[in-house]
Amino acid sequence: MNKIEEYYNKFNEEKRLNSRHGQIEYRITMKYIHDYLNVRMQELKVTNREDIKILDIGAGTGRYSVALCEEGYDVTAVELVKHNLGILKQKNSNVHAMQGNALHLKKLEDNTYDLTLLFGPMYHLMTKEEKIQALSEAKRVTKPGGIILVAYVMNEYAVVVYGIQENHIEESVKNGTLDASYHTVPAADSLYAFERIEDIDGYNEAVGLKREKILSPDGPANYIRPFVNQLSEESYELFVAYQLKVCERPDLIGAGAHTVDILRK
Repeated sequence: MNKIEEYYNKFNEEKRLNSRHGQIEYRITMKYIHDYLNVRMQELKVTNREDIKILDIGAGTGRYSVALCEEGYDVTAVELVKHNLGILKQKNSNVHAMQGNALHLKKLEDNTYDLTLLFGPMYHLMTKEEKIQALSEAKRVTKPGGIILVAYVMNEYAVVVYGIQENHIEESVKNGTLDASYHTVPAADSLYAFERIEDIDGYNEAVGLKREKILSPDGPANYIRPFVNQLSEESYELFVAYQLKVCERPDLIGAGAHTVDILRK
């Protein structure tokens, strides 16, 4: 916990999501959030957004929770890092914001939320047991029939960027942070955990959650940031349109930087 707090006290999460590559991730993720909010409203036969309860676990500075709250949904945000929580609260939204840990959502009751976001925590939980516990907690507080969206950082992105682009692959093999199959292995001081699709499938099976869809909201955008930054506005919008078209393609999902898994309780 102390490592994560120290990291986010320095890391500008707002800047990342407002960057051009970050906006692709955000816009496509929000598109799918809205799709499933509409599905949920139709299933429940409600027309008022305030009748839909959303939980954002690991809400960061509130990029998703504040936006959804401003659209009229009933949003609760749980954030581990006090620095991030302070920024969220400064936005003066109607989000019900509290400090909490994704592994132990003690303040939240069972079967409460129609849609649950679990975006940040899976990046930083190092063991399979912790990831299953966090996913189990998200399932517990979600209503039967509710939707859970889970975000992961992908293994091949780590190998290509840190291993190849930043030239650490030799030392990573030697020190054991890349195994024989080139899957990352967390070191004692690791802040991020990186997944393959089969890892994610294993977590879902252990918890008993059914997949609706899985997608890569940013695809190659993180790999090619300098080129994305140089695009004209028209070309940039075409790139967003392209990524939206291909984000569910099975042959591309695992190669993206981030993956969003959409699950049904």
